[in-house]
Amino acid sequence: MTFSQDDAKTQGLFYKISLAGTLTTNENFELGSNDGEGLIILNALFFNNTFGLRIDNRFSAGLNLEYEGHLKQNLNFLPAYVSLRYVLFEYEDNFFIRGGYGQLLKLNDNFEKGGFYKAGMGFQIFDDDYRNSFLFGLDFTRKQYGFIRQDKISSVSVFLEFEVF
Repeated sequence: MTFSQDDAKTQGLFYKISLAGTLTTNENFELGSNDGEGLIILNALFFNNTFGLRIDNRFSAGLNLEYEGHLKQNLNFLPAYVSLRYVLFEYEDNFFIRGGYGQLLKLNDNFEKGGFYKAGMGFQIFDDDYRNSFLFGLDFTRKQYGFIRQDKISSVSVFLEFEVF
């Protein structure tokens, strides 16, 4: 028995888990040095959980809780936000755009409070029965925090996600 995307379930609940990271150049890098440090290093690591609703083949919405650790700045964020994803090109695999908006939660003194938004794009690759999928792409994230949200961090991250539908 074979499946096509036309035969697949198009509406319903999904769960998605994600890992993302931002990269930066190593200011201490020296060409020819054997200290084990490369030119490109990890700057931040993001871990996300999403519970969502796929409304149709093209549109989905989700509630997200994410941990973001910025290693160089020694900052921790816990964004809780609503996200929307729209499929621009629908083939066997999809090309999509997405966005999200929400708040940075302050669980304790180790986390910053503030505002959060993100925009991104990527590809969705389905399994054989068009239910579960891997997603990968780029996200732009902006966080505003501190006293009257004057402090800001912007980053571009590479993400890899697994969605169960």
